[in-house]
Parts: sequence; C-alpha cells; structure tokens
Amino acid sequence: MILYLMRHAQAGTVRENPVLDAKRSLIAEGKEQCMLMARLLNALKAPIDTIVSSPLKRALQTAQLVGTELGFEGRVEMAPALGPDGSYAEFQSLLAEYADREAVLAVGHNPTVFQFLGRMITGNGGAAIRMRKASIARVDMSRHPPRLQLLIDPRTARLLAASTAKRARK
Repeated sequence: MILYLMRHAQAGTVRENPVLDAKRSLIAEGKEQCMLMARLLNALKAPIDTIVSSPLKRALQTAQLVGTELGFEGRVEMAPALGPDGSYAEFQSLLAEYADREAVLAVGHNPTVFQFLGRMITGNGGAAIRMRKASIARVDMSRHPPRLQLLIDPRTARLLAASTAKRARK
C-alpha cells in the first residue's frame, strides 16, 4: 500500500473550548491549499482508492475537497485514530484495516500526523518531521520500515507549478 498522509489545510483561529475548536472550518486559503494539493496528487497520478479522515470538521473538509478535486467517487471514511488525541496503536490498527488497498489518503492533525510519520519511518519514533498545513507525505508501506518517498507542502507545490507553467509557455 502507498499511504498519503496529509495534515488538514488552513482553518480559522484556534478556540480554547474543545467543542468549538472541533467545529472550526477551513478558511479561503485552506480551500485553495486543498485544490492545489489535489492537483499535485493528480499530477503524480496517485491512485487513491480510499480516503480516511479525522472526524473534526477542518480535516473532514480537507479530505472532501481533495477527494472531489481528484474525482474520488467513494465516501470519505472517518477514523478517531486520525484525530488530535489518536494514539499510534490506533493508527497502526487503522493501517492494518486498509492494508489491502492500493493507495490510501489519510487526513489528520498536528502533532499526531508528523509523530506518526516519524515513528513509522524510523521504527522507534526518533524522527521529528515537520508538516505544514495541507502538507502531504507519500509513504511506501510495503517496505520495512516504511519508506518516505515524498513530503511536499503547498508553498513548494506553488513554486513547482509556477516554474513548470513558465517552461510550458515558451
């Protein structure tokens, strides 16, 4: 399986009340980040056959927007393991559940997403990998330990898109 691990896109201001914070939605910049990163996945010909998201609104919106832009026809599934309080053991169970899939897009939160990524690719949790909002990591899960193949954020994706568009025009 190829795992595309994504941090949710830019949302509104963090709320102190956890109930209100869970309902925070994406802002305009976050929606643009989703479209950009979905175009990147399309350019990479990512064969996403399953999308799983944290149940929090901002992550679910990210997953749905990216899925729509990809032409994903399935239903976005929700998994508490991808929430801010998800544990690595729950995340491992989630991966085992989808192990028969070709490519899974999993959308979650800081800091769990980058902690899970670091722990997966080192096997012991020794790596701290920063993932900015809407970043996507591509991980080959068939390797042991899983191998990080790509980590890209919207800022870099914009630069790549701009440079290739200029070259294509000449």
